[in-house]
Amino acid sequence: MTARAAEQRWLTWQTIDTGRLVLLSATVALVVIAVARATLVQFQDARSVAIVFGLYVAFGELLRLALPGGREAAPIAMSAALSYAMVLQVAGAGGPLATNAPPLQVVLVVAAGMLLGSLPHIAAGRRAGLTGMSARLMAVTCVAFAFHPFSGYLLGRPKLAFAAMAALAVLGWLIETVISALIRADDLRARYLVTLADELRVQWRLGLAAGVSAIIMVFGAEVMGVVELAVFGGPLLVIQFAFRRYAGIRATYLQTVRALAQVTEVGGYVESGHSRRVSRLALAIGRELGMAEPDLLNLEYAALMHDIGQLSLVEPIPGGATLLVSPEEARRIAEYGAEVIKQTGVLDAVAELVRWQWLPASGGPGAPPLGSNVIRAANAFDDLVAGSTDRDRVAAAVDRLLLGADSEYDPRVVAALVTVIDRLPASRL
Repeated sequence: MTARAAEQRWLTWQTIDTGRLVLLSATVALVVIAVARATLVQFQDARSVAIVFGLYVAFGELLRLALPGGREAAPIAMSAALSYAMVLQVAGAGGPLATNAPPLQVVLVVAAGMLLGSLPHIAAGRRAGLTGMSARLMAVTCVAFAFHPFSGYLLGRPKLAFAAMAALAVLGWLIETVISALIRADDLRARYLVTLADELRVQWRLGLAAGVSAIIMVFGAEVMGVVELAVFGGPLLVIQFAFRRYAGIRATYLQTVRALAQVTEVGGYVESGHSRRVSRLALAIGRELGMAEPDLLNLEYAALMHDIGQLSLVEPIPGGATLLVSPEEARRIAEYGAEVIKQTGVLDAVAELVRWQWLPASGGPGAPPLGSNVIRAANAFDDLVAGSTDRDRVAAAVDRLLLGADSEYDPRVVAALVTVIDRLPASRL
């Protein structure tokens, strides 16, 4: 049992992508350097200020936010870390209690806060979130090293200080987003520029809120001291709860769609696992084609429900393979499914993808949407393979799709499907 556990740990370590491994290694090296410095040089200012900011970072990590697409964000932790990196001075009863901390001290305090905030997640069996914390720490480190040399000059110059802080807050957000996009592109095997655009679109609101809150806290600390952290952290907490609610609604949508997709399998109209396999393959093809994340979400919904029109059939198709039916029957099934989906009132784009999935790529002057072409090819492939991992059967299915390119299937989609199949093991198709 011990040997098997050790083997599993080694396999898990081997599956870490190179980008993530480089990021984690750089983070560990940075923290080690910060710890080494702390053992040689005492903290520049009052330890109480560092402790308060560290606890605030920990609080933000504890309230880590789950965003659409499996992302994680910690806007409160990022705001606290940025404010500590850019603080000019902290007011105290007898004068300034602290001034801008050295960059390595910022690294140590922020890293300690992140680690403390992640412990409850680990205790609850959730992911530690090392990748996200590393990206945030790298961003804060760059801001701290850029801001510290000029911090003394910015004292007493609020307008100039505000401009510098705003620019560095944007820089920190961009660094975190770029790193996150690199890791995500590596994980999803997606195009980096598309992934970066998706990250910018999803993260900019939280980045704006975190940056503005950090700047407000910096100026507030000059007058109110560390007490202002509790005052100005409230609005960001409200924003975070609003995002959490949005993410929950989206997750509920996906669960509802998945449950609806199971109806055809439970009723015996399609083979078990067909909708899930088609959805997974369609998403991989969509990413290979460079589709944006909103389009991928609609593609996922449509692929999961692409066979719901089969509920209108008196007798199920053998194996549920719509590849075997006539074009007229395929059209009727697709249109019925689209009308069912359209009744939800919120999935019109998904309904259109399902409506045109029956149409061949060269179906006439009105070419079907790209998402419909993707679903058509992914569905045909799974109808031919039926979840089998036999290489000969997979190769035969690919050959048939290649023969149908330009007429039945979009050549771009078929080429992307072939690339995906070559890259992924048969067990994951």
